[in-house]
Amino acid sequence: MHADVHHLLHTVASAELRSRAGEFRLPRTSLRTRVGWTLVEVGLRLTAQGRDAAAPRTAAFHPA
Repeated sequence: MHADVHHLLHTVASAELRSRAGEFRLPRTSLRTRVGWTLVEVGLRLTAQGRDAAAPRTAAFHPA
């Protein structure tokens, strides 16, 4: 295949892919929003771990 034809086909294919990829892009959010939601997620994980650690144990060892 001639180099010019190969380059032209590549250019057309990449332009088509870029236009189709634009449909699937998520809207950009600000850094402040992303950091805020990350902190919320971390806080929820910490409270879930704390709740499990503070729960009383039901199976206690009783010597015979």
